[in-house]
Amino acid sequence: MNMHQTYRWGMLAPGKIAHKFASGLQYVPGAELYAIASRDEVKAKNFADQYHAPVSYGSYEALATDPLVDIIYIATPHTFHMENTLLCLEHGKAVLCEKPLAINSYQVETMIQSAKENDSFLMEAVWSRFLPNIHRAKELVESGKIGVINHLEADFGFKADYDPHSRLFDPALGGGALLDIGIYPLFFALYLFGVPNKVESEAKLAPTGVDESCRVKLTFAGGETANIYITVTEFTAVEARIEGDQGAIHLPNRWYQPGNLAITTEHGTEDIVMDFVGNGYNYQAVEVMNCLKEGRRESTRWSHNDSLQLMRLMDEIREQCGIEYPADHIDR
Repeated sequence: MNMHQTYRWGMLAPGKIAHKFASGLQYVPGAELYAIASRDEVKAKNFADQYHAPVSYGSYEALATDPLVDIIYIATPHTFHMENTLLCLEHGKAVLCEKPLAINSYQVETMIQSAKENDSFLMEAVWSRFLPNIHRAKELVESGKIGVINHLEADFGFKADYDPHSRLFDPALGGGALLDIGIYPLFFALYLFGVPNKVESEAKLAPTGVDESCRVKLTFAGGETANIYITVTEFTAVEARIEGDQGAIHLPNRWYQPGNLAITTEHGTEDIVMDFVGNGYNYQAVEVMNCLKEGRRESTRWSHNDSLQLMRLMDEIREQCGIEYPADHIDR
C-alpha cells in the first residue's frame, strides 16, 4: 500500500454514478484518479480522458492487477458487486464499493470474510453517512437539544419510466426501489437508533416482481419508531424529520445530499446553514484515505458490521414483501 500522502484511485465501471464520484474526487487532497477500467475499452479511454486519468483498461482484471493502484472504486450494477469486489480484494486492493454492498447478507458476509483473509480494506459507499449535514443532525440529537428522540420520518421517491430490462426493474440486476433508494432512509434509521427489534413492511410490486414502492415501519428496543416510504413511481418530498419529546430536526428536500437543516424547539425554529466542499461524494473518499493512513482495514464510521446489519434488514423486508432475485439462489 502507498506509504506517501498521494493515493492512486482506480475506477471499475465508468457509469453514471462514476461520473459523480470522479467529480467529487477532484476535491480530495492527496487523491489521484489514476486508472479507469471498463469491458468496453473505448468507453474506459473516453472517461479517462474526460477526467485526466493517465491509464485506461479494457478489463477489470487489468485494473485489479495494476501494482500502482492503491484503491478501487466499484460502480457496477448491484448484482456484480460481490464478484468485482472479490477480484480486487484478492489482489490486495483497498475497495470502496457502491451501495448496496451486495444483493443479500450472504454475499456481504462473503465479501467481509475475503477482506479479512486478504488483509485488505473494504467499505460500502454510503456517501450520505459522511456528509456534514447528516453528521450535524446526529450531533444535535446527541446534544439533547430536542430531548429524547422517539421517531424518524423519511422518504425518497422519484418517477422512473417502466422498462423491464432496466437496472431499476430487472430482478437479474437487483432492481427495485428498496436496494436502489431505500438504503438511504434505512441507513439513517440505523445510524440514529441502531438495529430494530421489529420490522413491518409492505410493497407494491412491478410486473417483473421487484418492488416499485415500499412502506416500512421499524420499532426499536427503546420504543422509538421510524416510518419510511420509498418509490420509483412518483416524486415525493424527499425529506427527513427527527422527532424528540422537546423538539424536532428537519432535513429538507433531498435530505440525503449536501444541504442545510433546521431545529425546532420551544424557542422557535433555527435554520442551520452548512458549509460543503465538492459535490458530496468526496467525503467518503476522504474517509477511505484516512483509514488507510491509520492502517485500518475498515471504517469505524461505517463498519463492516454496519453494512451487514443494513443488508440483513433489507433481506427481512424483501422476505416480508415477497421480493426475490436470481442471485438469492446461487453461490451458497
